[in-house]
Amino acid sequence: MEKQYVLAVPNFSDGRRKEVIEAVANELRDVEGVKLVSCEPEHDFNRTVLTVIGEPTPLKEALLNMAGKSYELINMEEQKGTHPRIGAQDTIPIFPFKNITLEECKQLAEEIGEEIYKKYNVPVYFSGENAKCEERKALSFIRKGQYEGLKEVVHTDERKPDIGSATLHPTAGATIVSADMEGLTAYNIFLGTEDLNIAKKIAKGVRGPGGGFSTIRSVGIKFPERSGVVVSMNMFDCTATPIYRAFDFVKNEAARYGVAVTGSEIVGPVKLEHLLNSLEHYLALENFRKEQILESHLME
Repeated sequence: MEKQYVLAVPNFSDGRRKEVIEAVANELRDVEGVKLVSCEPEHDFNRTVLTVIGEPTPLKEALLNMAGKSYELINMEEQKGTHPRIGAQDTIPIFPFKNITLEECKQLAEEIGEEIYKKYNVPVYFSGENAKCEERKALSFIRKGQYEGLKEVVHTDERKPDIGSATLHPTAGATIVSADMEGLTAYNIFLGTEDLNIAKKIAKGVRGPGGGFSTIRSVGIKFPERSGVVVSMNMFDCTATPIYRAFDFVKNEAARYGVAVTGSEIVGPVKLEHLLNSLEHYLALENFRKEQILESHLME
């Protein structure tokens, strides 16, 4: 039987303290059957996104250990940042990567959620394909009010956790666990202006469900370490909404304000197919196959 592989992109609520970031990420390093692909701290957001691939059983254990380390080292009563969050280990999303089905990943997500509460007494919300109601498929619904606001309403029927009592852990908050078919791609487009309002207006036009792309969430922000402003996007399905389509939209919207796009970046790993469809689009390639890329034969 061929080995199965799952992709996970967990997010924990510290992007500033190097010793904390390393301690949490180390729970995924040097684990047999698990590969930590990237660790992406974001200082202003004060969160870190990890990308990891692994076989289901060792990956589940590694993710549980990672969550435990986040709960141990991050106090949500003290944590501040610009990225929405409800817990120390804020999210654990998993996705089918190779030789595994979405249904199997949904079951794995259920097991992770149950184990988190059993081991750490941290309540769990299920999102994505594991959501227990339509509203909770969206992270924004679960995170509404963030940690501070959720504390005030967690006892209500609409906001109580899927696993655990109707209260947050006193320092760790809560964790969102989910399975979905497509992994998140983080994508930033840089604009040649210091006018943050322009970035915010463009981001509003990009994001769904308020009229933009239903598979994208975006914000207009300023990165203090570089000039210009940024349209920052989380793209949840780069097959349905390719990267080039988001880039062209932002470029055209920026031109309305007399602003140029000065560049873009993909934060963290990305699937090869999501880059190839942009290559095919811009070069107008016909009948192009992944097998034509020599390096792809080394990946098998």
